[in-house]
Amino acid sequence: MLTRSVSAHHVRAVLLGAERRGIATGPLLARVGLSPALVEGSGAPDRAARVPAEQFGQLVRMLWATLDDELIGFGGAPSKVGTFAMMAHVVVHGSRDLREALRRAQTFYSLFPGGPRFRLVEPAREGTSPVDEARLEFDVSGYDDPLYFGAECTVLVAHRFAGWLVRHRIGLRRVEFVHPEPRHAGEYALLFGAPCVFGAARTTAVFDRADLDEPVLRDAAALKVFLRRAPVDVLVRADYGSTATGRVRHLIGRALPAGPVPTPEQLADRLSVSPQTLRRQLAAEGTTYQRLRDQVRRDHAIAELAGGRVSIERLSRRLGFSEPSAFHRAFRRWTGETPRAYRARAASRGRSPSASEERGHGGAEEGHERS
Repeated sequence: MLTRSVSAHHVRAVLLGAERRGIATGPLLARVGLSPALVEGSGAPDRAARVPAEQFGQLVRMLWATLDDELIGFGGAPSKVGTFAMMAHVVVHGSRDLREALRRAQTFYSLFPGGPRFRLVEPAREGTSPVDEARLEFDVSGYDDPLYFGAECTVLVAHRFAGWLVRHRIGLRRVEFVHPEPRHAGEYALLFGAPCVFGAARTTAVFDRADLDEPVLRDAAALKVFLRRAPVDVLVRADYGSTATGRVRHLIGRALPAGPVPTPEQLADRLSVSPQTLRRQLAAEGTTYQRLRDQVRRDHAIAELAGGRVSIERLSRRLGFSEPSAFHRAFRRWTGETPRAYRARAASRGRSPSASEERGHGGAEEGHERS
């Protein structure tokens, strides 16, 4: 299974709603196996740290239950748990195409004091906007959202739910945000896969108008599975296998941990395209082979270190690094801390590596860390 990870910034962001209600966040983190160090202090390692997607999903579900609010304190009024599921049922049962689905969702949420406010806009031919684009415009003016998670999450959920409905990723032309460029803006490329504009007049997702004609392909049985997997499948899984990015990420993920990471030439051959075509496809989606390879290796490393299942030396070989020191440098670049430090944090949560691994490789790790 392809493992994904989430920035520690977003862990801190989702906990803000609980803090505002006077709820201690330490016990919440402990219950999902996350360290309080993720939300304490302001050092570079904390800002760059990442956590496995499953733990982040567990934390969000716990906050939903604790606050009885699917917007976890960011909206102007609570959106009671179950509201999204009811909207999804309304949309799935009877919507012929994505246009109708989005309009139904828009109408549904307009009936409640809490919940996201958005509208679907299709420019008229005599208007100033391109007629081949459509826009989802979100009203986030009532959000109490100093870390911008509410606005990010609202756009993200709408975009990925739309892609789930039609069984392919909706390619975004761009995403516009009212808020200024945040310190964690580097995460936006991973979240949205499109150019992002900050300080805009309104928060908007812009996509091809033709996507609105795509038929809704999901049914009640599929929705049941989707809701059971929420929020992980919405917040951190969005490829649906239909983009070059999704296919390449999937093939690299399948190769780990058993074998070496496929080269661009090998990937192109498996996808029945030339290496040049694959490179152009990835560029059109705003990414590269190198970036995707690093993301998959990073997330696989985080999952393995958090689970304490393998030594750092062996893990570096599995991920295709020529030597552990190269893996150490890459992991520090990805997360801001060393593999040893990350594994120690996991061990402090009761996921200690086995004694045999410590005896066999601990000294080598310390030597590389000092280099």
